[in-house]
Amino acid sequence: MSLTDDLLAQLQGAPLQQVSQQLGLDSQQAAGAIGAALPLLMGALGNNAARPQGAEALLGALQDNHSGLDIGGVLGAVLGGGSSPATNGAGILGHIFGGSQGRAEAGLAQATGLGSERAGQLLRILAPVVMAYLAQRMSAGDQAQVDAGGLGRMLGQEKQHVVQQGGVAGGLLGSLLDQDGDGQLGVSDLIRLGSGLLGSGKR
Repeated sequence: MSLTDDLLAQLQGAPLQQVSQQLGLDSQQAAGAIGAALPLLMGALGNNAARPQGAEALLGALQDNHSGLDIGGVLGAVLGGGSSPATNGAGILGHIFGGSQGRAEAGLAQATGLGSERAGQLLRILAPVVMAYLAQRMSAGDQAQVDAGGLGRMLGQEKQHVVQQGGVAGGLLGSLLDQDGDGQLGVSDLIRLGSGLLGSGKR
């Protein structure tokens, strides 16, 4: 089971209801939107962790701010307006997407029909949950794997899974990362991340 599928399964039931109420959506709309947003977040983290310094920075953040937290507790704190580093969705998104955050939100809004404000709100809610989940996965794994290299490999596989799955999330992630349209993610794509719009989010 992929990381995204595992986390999606954990968010069924009460967590899904909480998010849908916060966003003013019915549970089916919320489930669809979460199903698009989670792999987008996971894939972007996988892209960041592909570089050693990115993986080390992410591992440090997981250990310092997100270790030992319960996913349900984090979600409750985020929805309740908690202000710790572990619940700072806006700050986490800034690290995940960098200068591409606006395009990620716009693409998600277009693909799901949420509108940009609610799409951004959903990403801010889910980002701390994803970080708590990854911290949990790292601490539950083989201790030898709890290093930046192990985290990078785990998230790299997840990014490949998201892209290969296609669908809304694969299209969003692909167009967010592949800026020169050649199907490959390279240095030129990273340079171009500051310009252009998401093109494949159309319904």
